[in-house]
Amino acid sequence: MTYDLEDVPGIGNATADRLRAVGIDSVEKLASIELRDLLKKQIKGIGKTTAPKYINNAKILLEKKLTEEKASTESKPEKQVISKEKAIHKEVTSKKVSEIKKLIQQQAECNIGLVGHVDHGKTTLVKSLTGDWTDRHSEEQERGISIKLGYSNATILYCPTCDIYYTKYMIEQERVKGQPRFTCLKCKDELEFKRNISFVDAPGHEILMATMLSGASLMNGACLLIAADEDCPQPQTREHLEALKIAGIKNIIIIQNKIDAVSKEQALENYKQIKEFIKGTIAENAPIIPISAVFNSNIGLIVRAFEEIIPSPETNENESFQFLIARSFDINRPGKEIKDLKGGVIGGSVLKGKINIGDRIEIRPGIRIKNNYMPIQSTIVSISQGNNNFENAKPGGLIGLGTKLDPSLTKGDHLIGHVVGKPGTLPEILTEVELKVNLLERVIGTEMQIKVSELKHNEKLLLVVGTEKTAGTVTKILKNSFILKLNPPICIPENFIFVISRIINRRYRLIGYGEIFNQN
Repeated sequence: MTYDLEDVPGIGNATADRLRAVGIDSVEKLASIELRDLLKKQIKGIGKTTAPKYINNAKILLEKKLTEEKASTESKPEKQVISKEKAIHKEVTSKKVSEIKKLIQQQAECNIGLVGHVDHGKTTLVKSLTGDWTDRHSEEQERGISIKLGYSNATILYCPTCDIYYTKYMIEQERVKGQPRFTCLKCKDELEFKRNISFVDAPGHEILMATMLSGASLMNGACLLIAADEDCPQPQTREHLEALKIAGIKNIIIIQNKIDAVSKEQALENYKQIKEFIKGTIAENAPIIPISAVFNSNIGLIVRAFEEIIPSPETNENESFQFLIARSFDINRPGKEIKDLKGGVIGGSVLKGKINIGDRIEIRPGIRIKNNYMPIQSTIVSISQGNNNFENAKPGGLIGLGTKLDPSLTKGDHLIGHVVGKPGTLPEILTEVELKVNLLERVIGTEMQIKVSELKHNEKLLLVVGTEKTAGTVTKILKNSFILKLNPPICIPENFIFVISRIINRRYRLIGYGEIFNQN
């Protein structure tokens, strides 16, 4: 650091200018001049009293400067070491961020369903976890309810220092600009990648139960949302829990939402109602997590529960490929040139096996020609999940398959419920089925407890199997089974069950389920 004459204690601007005028233009010159020589110059304001003081102060200031320069020189190597350590740390951090980015782009491993009564917060919770609002259709946004199955993906990250779980979206929302990515919000340590998961947001409205039941076939585990500001159980809460039981989903987390809308006493009373409701059910031992999806309260506990309660399923890529269609699209905008048109897209989940870009596929039951259904074939041209594109896909998460199909075949979810496989490997198309029927004791979904009566000859029922919905008419009643005529015909994967609903009070209500009779 350089000092000027004005930095010497006692010397102001005027005195400094006078010193410079006689050739003393630095602190070094002032500190080295003899007292008598300074007095000889007869500078105004500098006499026998002030002259020795200015010289002494200049020496002290000069000594301070030398000390600072020495300290600076000695600390330079240390600073260089620190700088080098920072550079190494930055490089390591950069590599870890790059690794996590690559892992985030991998296929999801697990499908987690969100079910529960209408307006209990399923779609809002998905938004808190992923940033996605799964009600994407105009009618859903207008009516404020989910109508179709909603899908979204999330990445789970973990801080071993704080023992806290996050989703990628939760971290990105709180990250301050300039702060390294994928670091803990509390201790700022680097986070570990755990896995990618997909969410299936099922409609809760009673009229849309068939859609919810079709979604259950895609779930590896589920969150049952129950609002704290309503009595438990609501009609669809009971129905959705029964649907999870029928679908064989045992990994369940119960989420007590909207605790921000009630007092502590009301929340505890609602908790007791939930405990009583799940007593003796498949969810009896499920954790109950109180949250506020709107205010993001306790969301981290849900992410922890995902890791502890809903594991990723084991898969076998060597099995024969099967894919269950849950959505189908025409992605071309109106007015697009014919040469620029893209083939139809089918969305859903790989049940088993593996599919690659370029593979031929068959879709059953296919398209209707007069009174018959004919399987259709195509080629896979793209595989995607969210914004990530893959060369191949295996079981886990929800996948979009781009095909060479005429987009008119896939538009408007036209292929929902169909099954995809390699040509010649899929089960036969069924126009009739023999079922061993298991009826429930009470009708599910009604406020009044109505006893379920036996199936009747010629009775028309709604059957949901996988993601397919079909009408079933009872044509024969046998000793241990029922024969039903199906319209439209269906193709179903092995060991899938039929969820049975009948019209009660002008709406379809869940009454039981069926298994193919003598199915091996």
